[in-house]
Amino acid sequence: QVQLVESGGGLVQAGGSLRLSCVVSGRAFNTYVVGWFRQAPGKERVFVARIRWIGDSKYYADSVKGRFTISRDNAKNTVNLQMNSLKPDDTAVYYCAAAKDMASGYAYWGQGTQVTVSS
Repeated sequence: QVQLVESGGGLVQAGGSLRLSCVVSGRAFNTYVVGWFRQAPGKERVFVARIRWIGDSKYYADSVKGRFTISRDNAKNTVNLQMNSLKPDDTAVYYCAAAKDMASGYAYWGQGTQVTVSS
């Protein structure tokens, strides 16, 4: 079992920044892939970014590339999502999730944190 707890959401004006954090714990969590997803009101949940705990490779959705940065802090067992140049379209509940590998899919999810970007 892997547990994930998000924090850092809030209300920000367009053009502003927020940093989300996801504390990861549990069995062998540091061998997993950790991803961020978001779900806007009335829409499906979509992929935002992911990072491999081993090797540190990263991948971003086109909609956030160049504005968002995913990183991990080994000392704090945390995966961060730095969000800059925020737009109203970034408004959503943001979730972090963990996958043993891409073929297995994301089996573990956090509870989500709300991000609201005002125009």
